[in-house]
Amino acid sequence: MIQAKNLAKRFGNQLVFQNVNFTINDGDFLSLIGPNGSGKTTLVKIIMGLEKKSGGELLVDYKQVIGYVPQFRNIDIDYPLNIEQFVRLNLKFTLSRKKRRQDNELIKTILEKTGLSKLKDRPLGLASGGEKQKAYLAQALLNEPKVLILDESTASLDVEVKMQLMDLVKELNEKENLTVIFITHDYDLTKKYTHRALFFKDQTLKEVDVSDVSEDMFDMGG
Repeated sequence: MIQAKNLAKRFGNQLVFQNVNFTINDGDFLSLIGPNGSGKTTLVKIIMGLEKKSGGELLVDYKQVIGYVPQFRNIDIDYPLNIEQFVRLNLKFTLSRKKRRQDNELIKTILEKTGLSKLKDRPLGLASGGEKQKAYLAQALLNEPKVLILDESTASLDVEVKMQLMDLVKELNEKENLTVIFITHDYDLTKKYTHRALFFKDQTLKEVDVSDVSEDMFDMGG
């Protein structure tokens, strides 16, 4: 589904990474780990077409929609939309009654998948951190992606809430063969949920067995 060959990225004279090689297959659940500033988010931006590579090859089937869930963001208590309205922001406007009916059914299905059906009328500003992240996840799922990118999406959440969110993503991975790329600094979540680990070190990327992942790989410095 996604393949990199000797991929490189520079910002001016600053080398971010080089000689990056990997393959991401259909249905993978992999973690992308390494210190801050090692290139994890930059790599994801290149995969999503938001940043240009500086060298090498990147093969991405862009017919396969990519969904993106950001890091937890605090939302003002007076935010004007409820959870369902927020999720709907990812829908394209249409005048077609048939398409609107289809969209309504899709929204209903996605809210059920993410456990938000009973909370759909709750103002987003009054939702808990976990509920807000589920709303971002629901947005990402709205276009029925084949690849889901979680960009530090569990950071700042309580342990129980992290597990609930990751259990939901794991279920989507297993039942719908959703490919998941999980950028994280969380050692425990990496060990518990991911099948493969890609580790940035010394401006390149290498694959390590999840069983060999160690806590020092999550050093926030660097």
